[in-house]
Amino acid sequence: MERAIERVLFASRWLMAPMYLGLVGTLAILLWAFMLELYHFILEIPQLDVDHAVMGALSLIDLSLAANLLLIVIFSGYENFVSRMDTADHEDRPDWQGEVDFSTLKLKLVASIVAISGIHLLKVFMDLDKYPKEKIIWMITIHLVFVVSGVLLAAMDWISNHAKTLKKNAKYQNAEKLH
Repeated sequence: MERAIERVLFASRWLMAPMYLGLVGTLAILLWAFMLELYHFILEIPQLDVDHAVMGALSLIDLSLAANLLLIVIFSGYENFVSRMDTADHEDRPDWQGEVDFSTLKLKLVASIVAISGIHLLKVFMDLDKYPKEKIIWMITIHLVFVVSGVLLAAMDWISNHAKTLKKNAKYQNAEKLH
């Protein structure tokens, strides 16, 4: 009975695969949004001033960061929770693929969210007249919450890794004393 339950539980990881395929669909949607944004940006070139050029570039960067974030989640999530990808010999395989554990994934996610939030804030700062003061304050507050959350998450991971290292060293020293 125990083995049957464990097999079912282990096989349940495949329920995540359709979710990662759904994220691939989301990546396609982001590509479509990027292409539309690029098209509109190109159409504005004749009357483009510096501020609008920077705003257009920031919008494209924002979309590409979101797409990068999706790729990281798709690749590392699939490899961490479903199955290893058999791409080790492929010349275009990203160096980080297969090396992003859950802890690193969390930090990459938070870093990407902070970067995306920062780009949104920069876009707002470049066009302050368009936004009410209260909305700007809320956007800054939310961005700071993301930053602080990222720092706290990194600190918790550092503490956890440091504690594991101390425990491993203590176990090693105890083993040395016994011999």
